[in-house]
Amino acid sequence: MMRWSDLPALLAFCLLLVGGQAQARLYDDVVASGYVRVGVYRDFPPYSYLKDGKPAGVDVELGQAIADELGVDLQLHWITPDETLEDDLRNSVWKGHYLDKDEENPLALRNVADVMLRVPYDRDYAYKRDSLGLLINERVVMMSPYHQERWQLAFDSEKLESVRTLAKFQYHPIGVEIDSLPAFYLTSALQGRMRDNTHHYNNPRLAFDAMKQGKVSAVMAMRSEIDWLLNEEGGERYRRAENGFPDMGKQAWDIGIAVGEGDRDVGYAVETVFDRMIRDGSMAALFARYGLTYEKPSLYLATH
Repeated sequence: MMRWSDLPALLAFCLLLVGGQAQARLYDDVVASGYVRVGVYRDFPPYSYLKDGKPAGVDVELGQAIADELGVDLQLHWITPDETLEDDLRNSVWKGHYLDKDEENPLALRNVADVMLRVPYDRDYAYKRDSLGLLINERVVMMSPYHQERWQLAFDSEKLESVRTLAKFQYHPIGVEIDSLPAFYLTSALQGRMRDNTHHYNNPRLAFDAMKQGKVSAVMAMRSEIDWLLNEEGGERYRRAENGFPDMGKQAWDIGIAVGEGDRDVGYAVETVFDRMIRDGSMAALFARYGLTYEKPSLYLATH
């Protein structure tokens, strides 16, 4: 016969069986708990990383701004990127990763972030449907764009006088992050004539190190990453290029947040603080402190 004292454990076990979904926290729960859990990507400068053992980066500071707005402490939820954005949203916003569990309480529900930062804000993707017509991202809400990102190229001015066209990289080596859009683009553009000169690295920092060692003449990555590398390690020798990226498709995109489908009030609170920061210039000032170029999301460019 079941004892009443067994009921909490039984309920937790049943919840785990039903899809293993983590328990989303509502706005009042977040405030009452005294902390907000903000999801940021691990080892991802200039957005979120450890500097001298302490969290740093644009998104870490934005997480603190969210916590200040709510009057609670900041708890960072470090995200290790999975294969796709859909995986990251599932692991970090609504279900939780199967490895993220409490060893002392194996029946405890897995943790998820109350707010996930650095999510591409794209309405077509947000309302994307599968082959049966069902929404793929029905458990998350993507909202509150806070800046616009784009691709950028930096080059070694002792190897190249300038870069106004990608045709140079038919003859000069260029570094990119492995499995990134620049990697696919540079190996296929110009009928594949840049493929042999495209060198792949685990991240843009290693590609930039290779440029400093003379192994490549240029690096392509996201503009904020290029800005940060030039600011931290560049000097006058390494410069931003002026070229475009023909036939690449979307070369600039907005960045926003994701919250659980039932956590919209938390999202609205974030939207309030981010909107204020964009309008009063403190968002641009935050990016400038890291040596980054700030560009308002297209929503603001279209209405102001």
